[in-house]
Amino acid sequence: MIGMYRTSSIVAPRMISRRVNANPVRVFHSTKSNAKSVAEATVESSKGTATKTAAEASGKSTGTASSGSSSGGILSFPKEHPFSFQLMVATTKTSGADLLTQMVAEGKSLDEVDWKRNGVFVVFGFAYLGGFQWWLMVTKYRQWFPTMDKFAKMSFAEKLKYPAGILDAMKMVAFDVIVHLPMIYFPTYYTVKEFVGGTSWSPVDWAKDGVAKYTKNMKEDLTAMIQLWGPSDCIQFVLPLHIRMPFRHLVSFFWTAYVSFTRGAIEPESAEEVAVLKKV
Repeated sequence: MIGMYRTSSIVAPRMISRRVNANPVRVFHSTKSNAKSVAEATVESSKGTATKTAAEASGKSTGTASSGSSSGGILSFPKEHPFSFQLMVATTKTSGADLLTQMVAEGKSLDEVDWKRNGVFVVFGFAYLGGFQWWLMVTKYRQWFPTMDKFAKMSFAEKLKYPAGILDAMKMVAFDVIVHLPMIYFPTYYTVKEFVGGTSWSPVDWAKDGVAKYTKNMKEDLTAMIQLWGPSDCIQFVLPLHIRMPFRHLVSFFWTAYVSFTRGAIEPESAEEVAVLKKV
């Protein structure tokens, strides 16, 4: 009896300790396996959510960019294509100034508009004001006056402290009113006028007749030119570069209206000139 008691007292604690030691291991592994599964599921879920969110954000950003590019395409055109933009402005502005002069200042109806005269300004605005003037005042000025870009980016206070930039700006004004306008602009205008409105097909006659008419009107033309373009150039050549040509086109609208009113009419050829041309 005593022996059985001792045996049971020894065996029972061992069995209990085995069960106690075995159960935590099974519980631990089970808990660890469940935790691992939950963690993996959480990671997969978070990955799916992140992918979905990124896709939605990408779609929204793409939609916003496309709508922004479509809505801002016209507004960005002048900055992305400055030459083409100012070419269109120069052509339409010059033609519009002549139409305004004919219909408002001269009181003509649309049926009475001299379209041949308007054609002079269309050709001149496109080829000279839009093409040649851009080449001269942007391309060549940048080469001839090296401080132009730096001076244009400065504030007005900084410009006053930059003598080299002021000197180049003065040179640009002087070149425009002494060389460009009297020696290139006016002779070209009168030649184009003869090309469109004259009866001869000879370029030599266009230049010869155009220069002759310019010489006749030179004093009055140059006086008006100095009065307008002298002060205007002093403002233009201290402005930022992206404003200079639009500013010049704005001033040129009123100048073109003046030229159209005073020099735009196609003068009829004399009887002697017509007879000579017919013989030729």
